[in-house]
Amino acid sequence: MPHTAVEQTVRARLILSAHCSSELFVTLRYRAVDPLAVRMLFPAAYSLDEPLEPCEGAEVVWVFARRLLAQGLELPTGLGDVRIRPSRGAYTLVELRAPEGVALLRFEAADLHRFLWHSHRLVPAGQEGRHLDPDRALAELLG
Repeated sequence: MPHTAVEQTVRARLILSAHCSSELFVTLRYRAVDPLAVRMLFPAAYSLDEPLEPCEGAEVVWVFARRLLAQGLELPTGLGDVRIRPSRGAYTLVELRAPEGVALLRFEAADLHRFLWHSHRLVPAGQEGRHLDPDRALAELLG
């Protein structure tokens, strides 16, 4: 059976201030059935939602365009909730904006390049339309 998804866990730094950051692991996910999007999954501990029980909660998932991630590795990009830009050294910064606040994360650019390389092997850039299933997408939206 051919691969239909790419998943990679990478290390990131949550920038808390100019002199303080916290390490966390983020899972990057790409699925051929949703060829335009990538997902970043964060541990439940980083959710701003109130858990139902102590130490319980759902992982935090951000979904945005694969193209945005690819462009952000080369130059600042994004105008909305997700903004990505190269940083000094071999790093890439990802800024996530929500009504509750802003999170700034620093990733090793090589990890993001590797993830994109694998996603492009699964669905080459420019060929995403061949993998789109409008009926399936509509069914997911209507839930």
